Amino acid sequence: MAIYKRGDVWWMDFRFEGTHVQKSTKLKNKREAESYERAYRTQLAKGEVGLEKKPELPGFDIAMAEFLAFAEVEHRSKPNTVRSYKSTSRALISFFKSTRIDKIDAAAVEKFKQWRGSQKTKPRSEPKKKKTNRKWKAKPLAPATINRELALLKVFFNYFIRKDMLWGNPVSRVKLLKEDGGHLRVVSYEEERRYLAEASQPLIDFASVMIDTGMRPAEVAAIQKKDLFFDQGYLYVPDGKTKAAKRRIPLTARATEILNRRAQASKNGYLFATEETNAPITTLKTGHGATIRRSGVAHFRLYDLRHTFATRFLESGGDLVTLQALLGHSSIHMVTRYAHPTDVHKFDAIRRMEETHTSTQQKMTERKEDPG
Repeated sequence: MAIYKRGDVWWMDFRFEGTHVQKSTKLKNKREAESYERAYRTQLAKGEVGLEKKPELPGFDIAMAEFLAFAEVEHRSKPNTVRSYKSTSRALISFFKSTRIDKIDAAAVEKFKQWRGSQKTKPRSEPKKKKTNRKWKAKPLAPATINRELALLKVFFNYFIRKDMLWGNPVSRVKLLKEDGGHLRVVSYEEERRYLAEASQPLIDFASVMIDTGMRPAEVAAIQKKDLFFDQGYLYVPDGKTKAAKRRIPLTARATEILNRRAQASKNGYLFATEETNAPITTLKTGHGATIRRSGVAHFRLYDLRHTFATRFLESGGDLVTLQALLGHSSIHMVTRYAHPTDVHKFDAIRRMEETHTSTQQKMTERKEDPG
């Protein structure tokens, strides 16, 4: 490859006396760029220009530390994102160690993907010293876990590309693993009743708001007084990765009561804040797990309450476009997975279609019989 296009500009890419030369021609016309490249090679051969000595790039572990420091500042309003980056980076650091970032190519990323695919899950903490019949079993890593690591790796390389330290992203040439969409866990009304009966605050209010609004856990945790518009009957979600995530959500009577009560009791504007720091809640996993065990309800994640809202909305006659707006998805494709009607809903839909068809035919017949 003598020249290649990067954005709107053509770059030179060749070897001269064993040295890899990669340099922008700063030209947008291909023929002009090719002439520039030939002239530059001639100048190198005659010694009229010398090769630029590039600074040695850092190892992966050092580079990742720099990236995470940048992410802490860039995403300071989104602590969950920063926490996720740090957690996800551990496997990447463990594999690539101090390998120079410019030496990591698509083949190396493929090896990482295969390495992670051969590993199994690990317990999050040491088991408690008490009698229990439950035994923890190691399972293969979920494809979604490996894909999240590859996604972070891609963001990592893009960061250094923007700094002009790298020119290509090796992850872009690696295919993600196919994920099993799996069965969406939808909580029944009876399970909801049993779960909330065994839960304590703030989990009761938190879960109820999720069920009634379809908000993400992080969005519920970030609700502030300024986001509430009770007179108009909605709350506003001001933050999100996409434009669609910033949205208005109409409130049910239950959600209104909960949010109004918590707004009046709030000390710093956040409705779901920890007592120790008054900062937004970051996790309710311990309380949620204990509530699941006490209630006897089949396991579900807090995030499944968002799926529950979506399914109930459609089963109540809601449409996919409106659901897309309520959930804050940028694509309608993201909500089609909730469209899994039961046989009862299928029969109801056919009956409604038949009734509309019969009514229309009857009106047309009446018009023909009474032309005047």
